[in-house]
Amino acid sequence: MNKKDMLSLWRDFKVDIICLAVSGIALLLSMVAPSAFAVDPAWVAILLCGVPIIKDAVIGLATEFDIKADVLVATALIASVIIGEDFAAGEVAFIMQLGALLEEATTARARAGIEKLVNLTPQTARFLRNGEEVTAPADDVRAGDRLRVLPGETIPADGVILRGESSVDQALLTGESLPVDKKEGDEVFSGTVNLFGSFDMKATHSGENSSLQRMIRLVQSADAGKAKVVRLADRWATWIVAGAFAAALATWLATGEIIRAVTILVVFCPCSLVLATPTAIVAAIGNLTRHGILVREGDALERLADVTTCAFDKTGTLTCGTPHVAAVCTFDSALSEHALYRLAAGAEQRSEHPLGKAVVRNFRELNDSALPAVDEFQMVPGKGVRALMEKNSVLAGSAAFLEGEGCRLHEVQLKQAETFVAEGCTIIWLAVNGKAAGFLALSDLPRPDAAATVQALKDSGITPVLLTGDHNNAARHIAEKLGIRDFHAECLPEDKLRFMDARHDKVCMIGDGINDAPALKKAHVGMAMGGMGSDIAVDAADLVLVRDGIGEVPHAFRLSKRMMAAIRFNLTFSMLLNFAAIILAALGLLSPVTGALVHNAGSVAVILHSALLLKWEIRQD
Repeated sequence: MNKKDMLSLWRDFKVDIICLAVSGIALLLSMVAPSAFAVDPAWVAILLCGVPIIKDAVIGLATEFDIKADVLVATALIASVIIGEDFAAGEVAFIMQLGALLEEATTARARAGIEKLVNLTPQTARFLRNGEEVTAPADDVRAGDRLRVLPGETIPADGVILRGESSVDQALLTGESLPVDKKEGDEVFSGTVNLFGSFDMKATHSGENSSLQRMIRLVQSADAGKAKVVRLADRWATWIVAGAFAAALATWLATGEIIRAVTILVVFCPCSLVLATPTAIVAAIGNLTRHGILVREGDALERLADVTTCAFDKTGTLTCGTPHVAAVCTFDSALSEHALYRLAAGAEQRSEHPLGKAVVRNFRELNDSALPAVDEFQMVPGKGVRALMEKNSVLAGSAAFLEGEGCRLHEVQLKQAETFVAEGCTIIWLAVNGKAAGFLALSDLPRPDAAATVQALKDSGITPVLLTGDHNNAARHIAEKLGIRDFHAECLPEDKLRFMDARHDKVCMIGDGINDAPALKKAHVGMAMGGMGSDIAVDAADLVLVRDGIGEVPHAFRLSKRMMAAIRFNLTFSMLLNFAAIILAALGLLSPVTGALVHNAGSVAVILHSALLLKWEIRQD
């Protein structure tokens, strides 16, 4: 634990640490020189550490008849005091509270990364009203408001930059290690920090609808106590409490030694059993948070460990979700591919169509040359565009559009384009000065981490499946490129639901769109793309991928299995330790003092073992 962690622990648990320190000193004095004091110093530990335990047990038993670990611990404390074993009572109380502090510290450390989101909520915003800058509470921001953000300030709402350029630190929201350059037209998100330049923006989402608040709601709903294994452990704890009283009574009647009965009550406390599961789940949630995955409920990780099939949506999940120019083909030897590409981008630079915008964006990303000035422009909805540039008349659009303008396409040209269509590409045909000049093939490229993710899942025994609403050619091309054998094309939302119903194994669905929401809800586990996914998809999912990618999905699968292995180890270790200590106590080989040490050391060991999940990583061979 570094200095920062220690300071955070002191700030959050200062009173508990002081009580434990004072109790520890008192127990030391009680062990070294108990006769030097009028009252055994162990009573300090009993009062500071034991009274809260007894209080919680009485309240739980009286108000809800909640027979849990506190009842047995309280009984052991009272019995130890009655028979004069003050040191044993103080020691039990001290170690129990030490274990509780370790659990709380583990939980706090696990959630520390995502709780920073809450602290990032901006308090004020700079409004631009009637040409003036007015500072007001950030809660007043509404969609459509114009805002100004200065260097070093937290962005108060989701929005789009209207004027200015800057670099934005999005690390706590998306996990990106480097600042992201932003310019006019780019999206910015609430809670991220503007580093350098100032800019004016238009708010698109604010308040409870902002990306930051959505992430906070997901964090707040991550409750490890909902897991089925936790409830099972609680039920075991109830039976163990009853068994402890029966065993203690039987030992007392058989031996006539009350001290053996008290020792059984001490060592039979099911504390480590109850701590075994929630500490592991919360630590796993903290681990996934560091990897950009938010867990809505601990039960999702338990279910994820059982998954054997992972179904992916295509667009926006396995692919980037935006078209890219994959190829440029020219029919005129006098017109190079670069020249044709430049004319196409020039013709589309005033277009509002997503394909046209993609052509312009891709050209500017790959080329330094300026686009030609457009003298005339006309957009024909559903067909294409006409433009006059540098004395050249350019048509860009569908094959039917060109032929409707008198530009005949030859069979060989159509067949050349068909090879790209078979790979799932969309074609933009081009004509220059009334003659077919070539075409651009656009496709939605796979995410850079998609192939590695699919292979890692296959290596882990998970079968990948592609479910997409796209046509068969596009589905087949992506599936083959990523190594997915099983794919289903032209799927409507109900088709994806039927796929879930037809499977006899456990399926995890990963998607990003509104049409994926039913399947995300129906699947054994649903994962949504939080970076660019729809709000409806996020709300329907069990886990949310905050970063714009799927590279951490294999880590989530492997960690869920590691978490369940840790839980099983914790439960087994706790039960074996308890039963061994009971036998020794019944034989008179353990006193209340040594019994308390053995049992509570087991609770601490369980917590520390669970805490190892916080830093767990997939081993790189």
